Amino acid sequence: MPDDISALVRMRALMLSDMGIDAGDDHAPWRAASARWFADRMPLSDEFAAFVVDDPELGVVACAVGACDVHAPSPANPSGLHGHVSNVSTDPRRRRLGHARDCLDALLTWFEQETRVTVVGLNATRDGARLYESLGFAPPRHPSLQLRTAGVPA
Repeated sequence: MPDDISALVRMRALMLSDMGIDAGDDHAPWRAASARWFADRMPLSDEFAAFVVDDPELGVVACAVGACDVHAPSPANPSGLHGHVSNVSTDPRRRRLGHARDCLDALLTWFEQETRVTVVGLNATRDGARLYESLGFAPPRHPSLQLRTAGVPA
């Protein structure tokens, strides 16, 4: 699957653009960092998975990516592992064919059968919300909030 890294970065850029985020051109610095992130995680089959649909004409046209994050254990989640779905994206030329659902089904099966994750979260776009709800995703019991900081310069 290392051959899919550039496709995963391309699909991530497409997803970000669809969300109204300026992904920049093919040389934007975040793309190299994203490629390194995918490359570092590919060997971690118990913590990371990516499922793609490969079209004979266009190459990778859909994907769903998931990773496990370690949190403190709790009664509802003794392993402390949380799953996070990201990078669900489909090329506009191949949308409405079930590719995103196929990738997401494979990813959710991986979470259930290959990891100790008991909670899986994601950030949904308006267009994707119905798909996720049809697969059982629902708003969390407690509100999810974010604080953006300046961070440490790279």
